[in-house]
Formats: sequence, structure tokens, C-alpha cells
Amino acid sequence: MSRKSISFTLNGEKTEIEVEPTLLLVDMLRNRLGLTGTKIGCGEGDCGACTVLLDGKTVNSCLILAMQVEGHEVLTVEGLGTYDKLHPLQSAFIAEGAVQCGFCTPGMLLSAKSLLDENPQPTRQQIAKHISGNLCRCTGYAKIINAIEKVANS
Repeated sequence: MSRKSISFTLNGEKTEIEVEPTLLLVDMLRNRLGLTGTKIGCGEGDCGACTVLLDGKTVNSCLILAMQVEGHEVLTVEGLGTYDKLHPLQSAFIAEGAVQCGFCTPGMLLSAKSLLDENPQPTRQQIAKHISGNLCRCTGYAKIINAIEKVANS
């Protein structure tokens, strides 16, 4: 299978990589670029564990071919904050106990960022609806919604 070179912005940095036409974005991120914050859950776009932002909008990276990000901007959880300077959403998730096993957390954080970028003061109902594509088996969502609401109200 012939490879094609693609160029895109990844977490604020220009990136160029050769990819196979059938390589999924999630596999490129995890296996080729070492960004393991993006999780592989169902592989069918149902769980949201692989959520990343593509040009500021949430996408399931298990449903996107790597080649499709050519010329676009991709944000993964690794680009959200740093160890020394967490993003406000990351800090709120920790403070509110919205992080338990952590498997859904990267996708949940990026979905929350997308929502707050679009609507800085969402209602609880809007928050719940926006994160409905991200499944969490640990928290029951209340703590996650509280964390997002905390950032929206700050």
C-alpha cells in the first residue's frame, strides 16, 4: 500500500507524517505519534473515548482516516494543558472528583472544551446533552457536569 505525506497542525505544532490510505486517525495518534491520551474504546464511534478536536469540533478519531486531517488542526488531550499549567477544565475535573478510572477523561475534556468554546455559559442540560456522546462507567456524570459548570461559571 502506498503511503502519502500529510501536513497538519497537531496541538499547535505543524506536523508532517507519511500515512497509509487506510490508517485511522486514532491509530496514527497513538501508535505513530505516541499520543496515548486518545483512547480506543468501541472502535465504532459510540463511546467517545477517542474524541479529539478537528478544527475545534469534536470528532471520533476511530471514524476518521488520518489522511482526512491534511491541512487541518487537531487537538488531543496532550495539547490541552501541561503538567505545570493545567487547563481550567483539567483542574476542575480533579477538584470535583470527575476523574476516576480516567479512561473517558481525555474525550470528556475535549468535548467540554468544544462546548465552552462555542457556548461559554451553558446550562446543566446543555452540558449533559453535549457530553452525551462520551460514555463514563465510573462517575454517573454528575461530577463531570459539575466540573464543566464550575469552569463555565468562573
